[in-house]
Amino acid sequence: MVALNPPVCDFGWPAPAFDLLGVDGRRHNLDSVRGPNGLLVVFICNHCPFVKAVIDRLVRDCRELRTLGVGSAAIMSNDTVAYPEDSFANMVRWAQELDFPFPYLYDESQAVARAYGAVCTPDYFGFNADLQLQYRGRLDASGRLPAPADAPRELFEALRQIARSGAGPDRQTPSIGCSIKWREAP
Repeated sequence: MVALNPPVCDFGWPAPAFDLLGVDGRRHNLDSVRGPNGLLVVFICNHCPFVKAVIDRLVRDCRELRTLGVGSAAIMSNDTVAYPEDSFANMVRWAQELDFPFPYLYDESQAVARAYGAVCTPDYFGFNADLQLQYRGRLDASGRLPAPADAPRELFEALRQIARSGAGPDRQTPSIGCSIKWREAP
Protein backbone atom coordinates (compact mmCIF):
# COMPACT_ATOMS: atom_id res chain seq x y z
CA MET A 1 0.00 0.00 0.00
CA VAL A 2 1.32 3.42 -0.95
CA ALA A 3 0.03 6.45 0.94
CA LEU A 4 -0.24 9.55 -1.21
CA ASN A 5 -1.18 13.19 -0.74
CA PRO A 6 -3.13 15.06 -3.43
CA PRO A 7 -1.87 18.43 -4.67
CA VAL A 8 -2.98 21.71 -3.13
CA CYS A 9 -6.21 23.39 -4.18
CA ASP A 10 -6.30 24.94 -7.66
CA PHE A 11 -8.83 27.65 -6.75
CA GLY A 12 -11.42 28.29 -9.45
CA TRP A 13 -10.72 25.09 -11.41
CA PRO A 14 -14.06 23.99 -13.00
CA ALA A 15 -15.62 20.67 -12.02
CA PRO A 16 -15.31 18.15 -14.86
CA ALA A 17 -18.62 16.74 -16.07
CA PHE A 18 -19.49 13.10 -15.46
CA ASP A 19 -22.34 10.67 -16.00
CA LEU A 20 -21.94 7.55 -13.86
CA LEU A 21 -23.99 4.60 -12.66
CA GLY A 22 -24.83 4.70 -8.97
CA VAL A 23 -25.41 1.84 -6.57
CA ASP A 24 -29.10 2.85 -6.68
CA GLY A 25 -29.23 1.66 -10.33
CA ARG A 26 -29.63 5.23 -11.67
CA ARG A 27 -27.21 7.43 -13.59
CA HIS A 28 -25.95 10.60 -11.89
CA ASN A 29 -24.21 13.68 -13.27
CA LEU A 30 -22.95 17.04 -12.00
CA ASP A 31 -26.36 18.68 -12.25
CA SER A 32 -28.14 15.86 -10.42
CA VAL A 33 -25.75 15.81 -7.45
CA ARG A 34 -24.91 19.49 -6.94
CA GLY A 35 -26.65 21.58 -4.34
CA PRO A 36 -27.65 25.23 -4.70
CA ASN A 37 -24.65 26.28 -2.56
CA GLY A 38 -21.99 23.84 -3.68
CA LEU A 39 -20.84 20.29 -4.25
CA LEU A 40 -18.49 17.83 -2.60
CA VAL A 41 -17.05 15.11 -4.85
CA VAL A 42 -15.01 12.51 -2.97
CA PHE A 43 -13.13 9.56 -4.41
CA ILE A 44 -13.38 6.57 -2.07
CA CYS A 45 -13.34 2.79 -2.19
CA ASN A 46 -14.47 -0.05 0.05
CA HIS A 47 -11.12 -1.58 1.03
CA CYS A 48 -8.89 1.40 1.89
CA PRO A 49 -8.01 1.73 5.60
CA PHE A 50 -7.88 5.53 5.25
CA VAL A 51 -11.47 5.57 3.94
CA LYS A 52 -12.62 3.12 6.60
CA ALA A 53 -11.14 5.44 9.26
CA VAL A 54 -13.32 8.38 8.14
CA ILE A 55 -16.41 6.88 6.51
CA ASP A 56 -18.71 7.41 9.51
CA ARG A 57 -17.61 11.05 9.75
CA LEU A 58 -17.99 11.54 6.00
CA VAL A 59 -21.56 10.21 6.18
CA ARG A 60 -22.30 12.54 9.12
CA ASP A 61 -20.75 15.57 7.40
CA CYS A 62 -22.56 14.97 4.10
CA ARG A 63 -25.90 14.72 5.92
CA GLU A 64 -25.22 18.07 7.60
CA LEU A 65 -23.87 19.67 4.41
CA ARG A 66 -27.12 18.81 2.63
CA THR A 67 -28.95 21.08 5.13
CA LEU A 68 -26.60 23.89 4.04
CA GLY A 69 -27.44 23.38 0.35
CA VAL A 70 -24.25 21.47 -0.49
CA GLY A 71 -24.71 18.30 -2.53
CA SER A 72 -22.28 15.40 -2.44
CA ALA A 73 -21.27 12.33 -4.40
CA ALA A 74 -18.74 9.57 -3.79
CA ILE A 75 -16.96 7.96 -6.73
CA MET A 76 -15.18 4.60 -6.77
CA SER A 77 -12.59 4.35 -9.55
CA ASN A 78 -10.37 1.43 -8.53
CA ASP A 79 -9.56 -1.59 -10.69
CA THR A 80 -12.11 -4.10 -9.39
CA VAL A 81 -10.40 -7.07 -11.02
CA ALA A 82 -7.27 -6.52 -8.91
CA TYR A 83 -9.34 -5.34 -5.89
CA PRO A 84 -12.55 -7.42 -5.80
CA GLU A 85 -13.55 -5.92 -2.42
CA ASP A 86 -14.30 -2.75 -4.43
CA SER A 87 -16.68 -4.53 -6.85
CA PHE A 88 -20.01 -2.94 -7.74
CA ALA A 89 -21.88 -5.58 -5.69
CA ASN A 90 -19.73 -4.72 -2.66
CA MET A 91 -20.28 -1.01 -3.30
CA VAL A 92 -24.05 -1.62 -3.16
CA ARG A 93 -23.72 -3.63 0.05
CA TRP A 94 -21.49 -1.05 1.78
CA ALA A 95 -23.67 1.92 0.78
CA GLN A 96 -26.76 0.16 2.17
CA GLU A 97 -24.96 -0.98 5.33
CA LEU A 98 -23.78 2.57 6.12
CA ASP A 99 -26.89 4.31 4.72
CA PHE A 100 -24.94 6.66 2.48
CA PRO A 101 -26.69 10.05 2.16
CA PHE A 102 -25.01 10.58 -1.22
CA PRO A 103 -24.90 8.72 -4.52
CA TYR A 104 -22.08 6.17 -4.61
CA LEU A 105 -20.93 6.05 -8.23
CA TYR A 106 -18.87 3.56 -10.21
CA ASP A 107 -16.19 5.01 -12.50
CA GLU A 108 -15.55 1.76 -14.35
CA SER A 109 -13.45 3.36 -17.11
CA GLN A 110 -11.47 5.43 -14.58
CA ALA A 111 -11.96 8.43 -16.89
CA VAL A 112 -13.61 10.55 -14.20
CA ALA A 113 -10.78 9.99 -11.71
CA ARG A 114 -8.32 10.99 -14.43
CA ALA A 115 -10.36 14.10 -15.34
CA TYR A 116 -10.38 15.20 -11.69
CA GLY A 117 -6.73 14.33 -11.16
CA ALA A 118 -7.69 12.12 -8.21
CA VAL A 119 -4.67 10.42 -6.72
CA CYS A 120 -5.84 8.67 -3.57
CA THR A 121 -8.76 7.43 -1.53
CA PRO A 122 -10.11 9.50 0.06
CA ASP A 123 -9.57 12.52 -2.19
CA TYR A 124 -11.94 15.46 -1.60
CA PHE A 125 -13.00 18.15 -4.09
CA GLY A 126 -15.17 20.97 -2.69
CA PHE A 127 -16.84 23.23 -5.26
CA ASN A 128 -18.85 26.42 -4.83
CA ALA A 129 -22.27 27.11 -6.35
CA ASP A 130 -20.57 27.93 -9.69
CA LEU A 131 -18.79 24.53 -9.59
CA GLN A 132 -15.39 26.18 -9.12
CA LEU A 133 -12.92 24.29 -6.92
CA GLN A 134 -12.48 25.87 -3.48
CA TYR A 135 -11.30 22.95 -1.32
CA ARG A 136 -8.82 20.10 -1.86
CA GLY A 137 -8.06 19.27 1.75
CA ARG A 138 -8.73 16.51 4.21
CA LEU A 139 -11.79 15.57 6.22
CA ASP A 140 -9.96 15.94 9.53
CA ALA A 141 -6.73 14.79 11.20
CA SER A 142 -7.58 11.11 10.64
CA GLY A 143 -5.06 8.90 8.89
CA ARG A 144 -5.17 5.11 8.91
CA LEU A 145 -6.98 5.47 12.24
CA PRO A 146 -9.78 7.88 13.15
CA ALA A 147 -8.76 11.19 14.70
CA PRO A 148 -9.97 11.95 18.23
CA ALA A 149 -13.70 12.69 18.47
CA ASP A 150 -12.97 16.36 19.20
CA ALA A 151 -10.70 16.85 16.14
CA PRO A 152 -11.60 19.96 14.11
CA ARG A 153 -14.01 19.20 11.25
CA GLU A 154 -11.86 20.72 8.51
CA LEU A 155 -13.87 19.56 5.49
CA PHE A 156 -17.23 20.44 7.03
CA GLU A 157 -16.09 23.92 8.11
CA ALA A 158 -14.50 24.59 4.70
CA LEU A 159 -17.68 23.56 2.86
CA ARG A 160 -19.82 25.61 5.25
CA GLN A 161 -17.63 28.63 4.44
CA ILE A 162 -17.93 27.88 0.71
CA ALA A 163 -21.73 27.57 0.98
CA ARG A 164 -21.90 30.99 2.68
CA SER A 165 -19.27 32.96 0.76
CA GLY A 166 -18.41 31.00 -2.40
CA ALA A 167 -14.74 30.93 -1.36
CA GLY A 168 -12.75 28.25 0.43
CA PRO A 169 -10.17 28.70 3.18
CA ASP A 170 -6.68 29.87 2.20
CA ARG A 171 -5.01 27.23 4.39
CA GLN A 172 -5.82 23.60 3.60
CA THR A 173 -4.12 20.40 4.71
CA PRO A 174 -4.02 17.77 1.96
CA SER A 175 -5.81 14.49 2.45
CA ILE A 176 -3.81 11.29 2.74
CA GLY A 177 -4.83 7.87 1.51
CA CYS A 178 -4.16 4.81 -0.60
CA SER A 179 -3.30 5.36 -4.24
CA ILE A 180 -6.05 4.96 -6.82
CA LYS A 181 -5.71 1.42 -8.16
CA TRP A 182 -5.26 2.10 -11.87
CA ARG A 183 -5.93 -0.62 -14.39
CA GLU A 184 -2.86 -1.68 -16.28
CA ALA A 185 -2.76 -0.70 -19.93
CA PRO A 186 -3.54 -3.65 -22.24
